[in-house]
Formats: sequence, structure tokens, C-alpha cells
Amino acid sequence: MNNIKSNENRIGAERRSAIYSMLAAVYRQELSSELLRQIKDPRFMGVLSDLGAEPMDDFFQKPEEKLLDELAVEYTRLFLGPGKHISPHESVHHQRSDGDWGKIWGAATVEVKKFIEATGLSFGDDYKGMPDHISVELEFMQQVTLREEQAWGEEDEEGALYCTKIEKKFIEEHLIHWIPIFCEKIIQDTELHFYREMAALTRNFIELEKKEINCV
Repeated sequence: MNNIKSNENRIGAERRSAIYSMLAAVYRQELSSELLRQIKDPRFMGVLSDLGAEPMDDFFQKPEEKLLDELAVEYTRLFLGPGKHISPHESVHHQRSDGDWGKIWGAATVEVKKFIEATGLSFGDDYKGMPDHISVELEFMQQVTLREEQAWGEEDEEGALYCTKIEKKFIEEHLIHWIPIFCEKIIQDTELHFYREMAALTRNFIELEKKEINCV
């Protein structure tokens, strides 16, 4: 493969890795001041716009402290409870043919853990969450696309294509089966423009990833 094509692939993987990283952070916990500033950066907003996100200028005009408070309250309401909420775990939303879904620590949870560990990655000793939390799955994809970027940079085509094989398998066996469903529930339920746009962006990005990676 020529150097120009290899560099194009490297840049593409770098961009995708950055998007996975940002989305993982959005769903991992309440937004921090630092993450909010990264998202508001015009360069990153341009990337989001390319993926179909609507402008959020009016929303971002609020004072930062007020904005972070609103986002924290909505994050808790949407994903944590204690009342009715939208569980951010694959095993709750992945409608499996064996019927083992609709609850946390289902079959999908075990499969995701095995999949991630089979690639050589592992969960930190201090991680107390679920292996199939959306932030974990998106962070896993961020790590694999980062490895792909590095492989293209080293002109290691075999290594890069191996990474895309892992990405394709994880998308087809896991992400595409539940993230669009999860995101649609957020879109219908959220009271904040920010989470509505982030959910639409996440859904669109995963669907685009499935389409694009099938062309590799």
C-alpha cells in the first residue's frame, strides 16, 4: 500500500479514535468542566457537525457553572436513578434470540468481558463497574482504533487490518445490536438538548461505522 493511502487511513483511524474517546467520556460520568470545554471547541464541533449533530450554541451560552449543574442533574436522572432510568448496559437492551437479556449481568455482559480480554486488554483492578457499560465498550473501540492508527503510522498494514477485523466483529456482535436502541430511548426521554444531540450523534456514528467498516 502506498504511503499516501496509508497516511489517509492513519488520519481516519485517529479521527475515529478521538470520537470514540469523547463519546465514552460523555457516558462515563457527569460532564467535567474540562470535557465540556473540549466539546465546545470549534474544531471538535466541526467534527460533530460533519456527523449530523445540530448546533448547540444557545445551550452552550449559559454560564458554565449553571450548565454543568443542569447536565449533572440530567445525567443522574437519565442513567442512574434512583427512579426509572435508562440503563447504560448492553445486556439490558441487546435483544438476544436466546432470551437472556433485559437485565444487568446477562449473557451479553459475559461475552463482552471475554471479547475485550481476548484482545489482550484488561479491566483495571480498581474498576468496579460492569464490563458492558456503554462507556467501556466505546473506550474499547477507542483503544483498538488507536492501535490501528499506530499500525498505519508504522506502515504495518497487516497489523492495521487485524485491528479493523476486531472493530468489525465487535460492532456486528455487540454495538449495532443495542446502541441505536439505547440512543433512541435517550432522544425520547431527555429534557436537555445536549443529551439529545449526543444520543443522535452516537447512534449515527455507530451506524456509519458499521457501513464504512464493511467496505474495508
